[in-house]
This record gives sequence, structure tokens and C-alpha cells, in this order.
Amino acid sequence: MRLRLVALLPLLVLISLLGATAPAQAEPGDDILDVTGTLVDTRTDPAKPVPNVKISVEIDGQEVASGTSDAEGRYSIPLPGTPDELVGEQIKVTLDTSTLPAGTTLTDEGNISRTVIIKTNFDIPIGYRIGPKVDEGSEIVRKVTQAVVNGIFLGLLLALGALGLSLVFGTTGLTNFAHGELITFGALAAYLLQREASFAFIAAAAMAVVLSGAFGYANDVFLWKPLRGRGTGLLAMMIVSIGLAIFLRNLFQYFAGANSHNFTDVGIPRRPWEVGPIDVSIRTFWSAIICVVVLVIVSIAVQRTRLGKATRAVSDNPALAASSGIDVDRVILTVWIVGGSLAGMSGVLWGMNYGFDYQFGFKILLLVFAGVTLGGLGTIWGTMVGSILVGLMVEMSSLVIPSELKYVTALVVLILVLLIRPQGILGRAQRVG
Repeated sequence: MRLRLVALLPLLVLISLLGATAPAQAEPGDDILDVTGTLVDTRTDPAKPVPNVKISVEIDGQEVASGTSDAEGRYSIPLPGTPDELVGEQIKVTLDTSTLPAGTTLTDEGNISRTVIIKTNFDIPIGYRIGPKVDEGSEIVRKVTQAVVNGIFLGLLLALGALGLSLVFGTTGLTNFAHGELITFGALAAYLLQREASFAFIAAAAMAVVLSGAFGYANDVFLWKPLRGRGTGLLAMMIVSIGLAIFLRNLFQYFAGANSHNFTDVGIPRRPWEVGPIDVSIRTFWSAIICVVVLVIVSIAVQRTRLGKATRAVSDNPALAASSGIDVDRVILTVWIVGGSLAGMSGVLWGMNYGFDYQFGFKILLLVFAGVTLGGLGTIWGTMVGSILVGLMVEMSSLVIPSELKYVTALVVLILVLLIRPQGILGRAQRVG
């Protein structure tokens, strides 16, 4: 009983913030699709953003929306209607060359308009480059190199989020479909601490990671440990995790609304560094450094510390670990705390780079599962390798398929792995039954 009361105390901070937040009402701007992009002038080194350029969107020959690039060259043009209404529509995106700064032209002067058929409910990225025309060979090399860099960065973020899922599976056998909501929890906690408690971003991010660990602690104390104590089967627990995910997702929407959110006063600019022919976002770079440091620390801890060795023992054989004097419940509880903290940190970093909404964790859950499955369920190194490979495949696939469909690559990876090598790259084949 005392353990459950302790689990509640750290969560009172977030609950008080949620209580101070009025339930979000539906607004005309909720659940909208945006045409997004960035304009940069490649004639300069480093490339400079191009502001005040008009971009318009047409449907059936009629202009339905327009916008201009901001001081950093970015534009985000909301389309009229809901995503469900827009799926299947063909839109034409046109850049008004008369609004380009004097002396500048598009790299591809014949590609002023882009026609896209909306196939998903994700925002639609449309990019234009301004500067001298480049030969096709060097442009292909640039695109491939950029996709590889983006894929590595995406893979590191996925690895950070997937590691907690892999640790929980390794020690309990549970496939937790609510793990995406643990990721969302971290981003939402940092956002609310900034908005409601006026925390600086660094303090809000650190506190969000702590609260995420407390949330993982409460998950095990209030739900999973009682179910394990009753002898609930893994299939039933997996179904419970699906219900928990739906409940949490709706709770997040009730308090935070369906709008996309962004952190304020992050302190790290969004502008990219020009590294040869590719762009590297400053925020993404530092996020990748944080991911690498945390992943290395967790890996060393699992390999070298006493608790890490106990975790591996429980993962290999819980009954034998218990008979040798290891407190299995304590190890599992620690894994939930660490897994929740890692998921929360992943959510904060993802939100810092891309923004987030109440269901973004659910949207990337397929990528997380693909990374864990490809590398090998329950293996730390496998999770890292698999996540980076999934990130690379997702970004590389955008070279040949529409970028709004690139996440489908993760589903293809899941299917192929389960058909060809179910244990994953670094997993061990085991007999079931």
C-alpha cells in the first residue's frame, strides 16, 4: 500500500498542471493538413533563408490557400477542410516567382508548380531550391547523402524511444502497445511545465524526464504488477496495453487538444548548418549527440553494473534469477522507471525538432516496433542497430516514393522480418511451446 502511495506523489505535479488546463475545445484549426517547406538561397555559403515569397495552393483550378515564407524561409499553409475530406484530392502548389528577391531564380526554373494527390493525413512537404542549376549527377548524390544523414538522426531518436520497450519485453515478455503514449507523455509534460508553470525549456525537459520515469513506475505498481501477481497471460496483458493506449490518447486530447504544439525559448536555433552539399539542423545535431550519450550510458550500465547484470539474468530466465536471490519484481520496476524516462526523453527531443500533438507517439509506434523487431526483441544492441536501419530505410525510401508515405516502409520491414527472420538481426531463435 505504501508503495502505491509513493507512486502517486511524483504524478501530482503533472495532475495539478492538467487540472489548471481547461479542457481543450474543438477549434477550426484542429486536425488540419499543412503544405510545408523551406526556401534557401544556395548561391551563398552557408545558404541563406529566403523570406516573403508567396506560395499558393489550388484545387480544381481554384486557389484555396496561400502563404509566404517567414524570416527563416519556412512556410506552413493550412488547407481548408479536415484530413478525411482532403484524402484523395489533387492539389497544385505554385511558387510566385515575381515575389522572389531581385537577382534570384529557382534552381529548376521549369518546376514552379507541383501537383500532389493527398494520400495520408500527414502534412505535405513541398520544397524549392533557389540558386544556380546543378547537374543531375551531383544532385542525386546530394539527395542520397542528405537522406542518409536524416536517416541516422531519425534512427537515433527511434532507438532512444525503443530501448524502454525492448527492456520491458526482455524482462516481462510484455509487448506494450501503450509505449507510444509514454513517448507522448514526456513531450506533453515538458510543454505543460513551460506553459502552466513558466519553466525554462531545459528545466521543463529535465522535469519531464523525471515525471516520465515516475509514470513508468506508476504503470508497473498500479497495473502490470497486480496483473502479473494474478497470473494474467501475456496475450491478455497485451490487449490491456491496447486499451491503456486508447485511454491515455483520449485523455491527452481532452486536456491538450488536437492542435500541434511547439516548445518555446528552446535556446537552440532551427537554422541548418551547411556541411558540403547537405543541411544539418543545429537542433537535430545536438539531439543526436544527446541520444548517443544516453544510449552509450544505458548500454554500459546494463553490461557492467550489478543491476544491469540482474536485468540480463531476469531477461534470460526469471525463475532461475529468483531462485538465485535476485529480487525480480524490483528489477522489473527499475526497468519500467528507466524505460519510462527514456521514452519521455525521446518525446521531448522529438517535440523539440518536429513539434508534436496528442497522438504523435501512436504515429511513430510502428517505427519503434519495426526497429525493435528488426534488431531483435529484448536485445539492447539489436534495438539500437534495428532502429538506425529503420530510420535509414524510411528516409531513403522518400527518394522513390512520396515523402508522406515513407513511414509505410516500416510496415514492409516488419512483415519481411517476421517472414524471414522472426528473431531479428541480433536476436536468438527460440522454440515456443
